[in-house]
Amino acid sequence: MAATKGKIVIISSPSGGGKTSICRKLLTSSQKRKGWQFSVSYTTRRPRPNERNKREYHFVRDSDFERLEKINYFAESARVHIYRYGTPRGPIDRVIKGGGVMILDVDVQGAKSIREAYPDAIAIFIAPPSLAELKRRLKGRGTETAAQRRMRFMTALKELKQFRKYDFDYLVINKDLATAVSQVKAIIESDSCRIEKIGKEQMKKITG
Repeated sequence: MAATKGKIVIISSPSGGGKTSICRKLLTSSQKRKGWQFSVSYTTRRPRPNERNKREYHFVRDSDFERLEKINYFAESARVHIYRYGTPRGPIDRVIKGGGVMILDVDVQGAKSIREAYPDAIAIFIAPPSLAELKRRLKGRGTETAAQRRMRFMTALKELKQFRKYDFDYLVINKDLATAVSQVKAIIESDSCRIEKIGKEQMKKITG
């Protein structure tokens, strides 16, 4: 019997949309037992107070990032604001081969690149319920200057206006975190029921 192919799940949103909080909630102990994993990206920015190296991100120097980029280590990489971000290729390929679920927390640019590299990936865009709430969330972080917040808000506004151009499969409005997590989880689990994902052997059993 052929091995089940793993899933790549892209969770993308503008800054303040809530993609990272959703990813954290998705990866409960029960989901990890099912083979769900989180893709830990690389970044050249410094960690925020609540972040740990190799948990939220691999925090690296610009020179280390450039070295990895040159050896094709990343499935995608991009400059977001003034920092570099990259998604390692190896863990994704291992999950595809092993039949698990790899969850990627990436920006809109990264989502487009990942989808090009892995056309079967499930792409979910997370949006805030309003621009006013987006501003409140960005300010509530308390980790950036007013100028940095303005820059992030303008980038987020552009992404919200243009996200439909990026071929996302689903849109989830993150008004309430628990509801948004449930919706994303339902999308991931229901994807296995799509007719084109049912294996030939299983189809033969039910159709004769």
